[in-house]
Amino acid sequence: MNGMKESNDKFAKQAKALFDESVDRLDAATLSTLNRSRHRALEAASTQTVNWLRWAPVTGVAVAALVAVLLLQPDPVMVDTMPASVTEMEILLGDESIEMLEDLEFYAWIDQLEAGDDVG
Repeated sequence: MNGMKESNDKFAKQAKALFDESVDRLDAATLSTLNRSRHRALEAASTQTVNWLRWAPVTGVAVAALVAVLLLQPDPVMVDTMPASVTEMEILLGDESIEMLEDLEFYAWIDQLEAGDDVG
């Protein structure tokens, strides 16, 4: 293992020496172009970070509001949409339902009589 580490260190030193030598041989125009490119890349990277940081608080507030709405919602109310009895449903689905609707006041009067209400 120790021999491998020494080999890697030797390789890294040789690579650094070759890189430094190649950089020393570059002309001023190339160095200037590389420097400007480096600055543009650094500026673009910092702008992306700033854009993300600008939206982070807004996103946090939106998530908090959504959680509050979900937690504070009242329980749903169950509504009974079925008729009071099966016989009413049978009447509505029967063949005579249209005829019965024509005499609806008569049937209401009969219901009042059966219930013992004072009908005049």
